[in-house]
Amino acid sequence: MLAFALIGAWSYKHLGQSEDPPFTFKAMVVRTLWPGATAEQVSRQVTEPIEKALMNTGEYEFIRSYSRPGESQVIFMARDSLRSKQIPDLWYQVRKRVGDIRATLPREIVGPFFNDEFGDTYGNIYALTGKGFDYAVMRDYADRIQLELQRVPDVGKIDLVGLQDEKVWIELSNTRLATLGVSMQQVQQALADQNAVSGTSFFETATDRVQLRVTGQFNDIEAIRQFPIRAGERTVHLGDIAEVKRGFADPASPKMRFMGEEAIGLAVAMKDGGDILKLGANLDAEFQRLQKTLPAGMQLRKVSDQPQSVEESVGEFVQVLTEAVVIVLLVSFFSLGLRTGLVVGVTIPLVLAMTFFVMHYFDIGLHKISLGALVLALGLLVDDAIIAVEMMATKMEQGYDRLRAASFAWESTAFPMLT
Repeated sequence: MLAFALIGAWSYKHLGQSEDPPFTFKAMVVRTLWPGATAEQVSRQVTEPIEKALMNTGEYEFIRSYSRPGESQVIFMARDSLRSKQIPDLWYQVRKRVGDIRATLPREIVGPFFNDEFGDTYGNIYALTGKGFDYAVMRDYADRIQLELQRVPDVGKIDLVGLQDEKVWIELSNTRLATLGVSMQQVQQALADQNAVSGTSFFETATDRVQLRVTGQFNDIEAIRQFPIRAGERTVHLGDIAEVKRGFADPASPKMRFMGEEAIGLAVAMKDGGDILKLGANLDAEFQRLQKTLPAGMQLRKVSDQPQSVEESVGEFVQVLTEAVVIVLLVSFFSLGLRTGLVVGVTIPLVLAMTFFVMHYFDIGLHKISLGALVLALGLLVDDAIIAVEMMATKMEQGYDRLRAASFAWESTAFPMLT
């Protein structure tokens, strides 16, 4: 009994804790971009070939596709009968089969992109805000914080939320272009040629091979403004015929706001089998350290704190368990006597200790489902213990010896209690 109690206590301390149980989302989205193509072109030349390639896997519940101007989206839902451990191999086959037909798709497409991470849940979310700071500076600090948090134990993945794609906008004046006799296509081609990245050559010495590169690529916005454009017999700067400015993609990507301020979010997901309480403690320590490294006016604030809710759930279960043991002991002592009541009181924590050991062996952590099941089982366990002990005590009063009374209690109550 002591060994079971110690093993159960050790298992309880090493059980993984999270808010929800781990599950496998058996769906993948294959997304392909083809800028400038019509919905019909996308459907015939991109969506249909991808659908046929996915059908060859044979392991699908259904395949659903959407074709829009410039975009193809195919949803692949795996069969429900597949086990979770079989899904990674299936996703590999999906990627492989789509990759095999990549050469037959239009050369202008971007992708395909595969998304199979729908099951990830973000327990901790932080918001980085900073009034008066340039977006590029905010993004740089967000990237640094992401790298720092990635080193925290039990952290699985960190995603940045609310990011906006930065662009350089060049707004040409049609009147100015017409006056100079320059077409918009000429300007576009000149910019593309100047900023092109292409292989050049190399220079070999007796000991080294030196890569040769052509200079002249744009490094900042001022270089774009000063870029020379040929207009007949004269040369003008791009900034003289166009407004060049930094901005964001239009239409904008989904933004994040926190307490009325624009923010960049950092969503933290726990790795499989991790302990959310330990993760929360480690993140809190790192959170306090990172706060001190930020410049004045920039803040890192909590948006969501799952470890706190999990700690409350586990604490509530422990409280219910303690109350149940105390109540059962008191009732048993008064109704069955000290010795019999003590047997009932010891049975409850001992069975729970064995349960924790089995949970640890099968890698079942503490979460909403398992805690709910334990609370329900606790009520049955209390009833069953009292019934069995009372039956044994009654038979001993009728003259049965201990072994015979225990056997009778088992034979007469085991099946009804299990059913």
